[in-house]
Amino acid sequence: MLIGIVDYGMGNLRSLENALRLVGANCVISSKEKELANSDALALPGVGAFRDAIKNLKPLTNFILEYVKEDKPLLGICLGMQLLFSDSTEDGSYQGLDIIKGRVVKLPSSVKIPHIGWNTLLLEKKDSALIEGIPDNSYVYFVHSYYAIPEDSKVTVAWTDYGVRFPSIIQYGNVYATQFHPEKSGGVGIRLLKNFVKLCEE
Repeated sequence: MLIGIVDYGMGNLRSLENALRLVGANCVISSKEKELANSDALALPGVGAFRDAIKNLKPLTNFILEYVKEDKPLLGICLGMQLLFSDSTEDGSYQGLDIIKGRVVKLPSSVKIPHIGWNTLLLEKKDSALIEGIPDNSYVYFVHSYYAIPEDSKVTVAWTDYGVRFPSIIQYGNVYATQFHPEKSGGVGIRLLKNFVKLCEE
């Protein structure tokens, strides 16, 4: 099982690589289409500004869209999840990959921003293979100021409350994503990555 970790210059990719290797996956970290093309699945991590990310990702955008069109698995993490959506209101208005219809907006001013630290998962789709073995109200680790609002709420596997209820895990066909960092979320995060690898092997 080879997972291609997309390197577009935003985020600590080594911690994700270490976590994926821990659950039995082989990994390649690359910004080159040719090196990612043979992967059984892609991981799209990231931290930082949406505008910079979508700009840096431009050389790989068509490749990622084709990869998803072929129904190959993809896991978006944190900013990587937000990039999957149609557009973001961060620092203006910027178009995303538009794989999942919806918009990325800022967390409400009533809470401390960014949202940093541990928070709970409120499981919506308890039969999802991605969260097998993960109990309701499990704690995971977040670092973000924006959140996604999908047009179709049925893509939401789990919610989290922080001034507003937002999707913290989503699934759309073979596209999966987490707003939190599974590689920083202890045993719960490792279990989710293990489930993702298992899904990719099926």
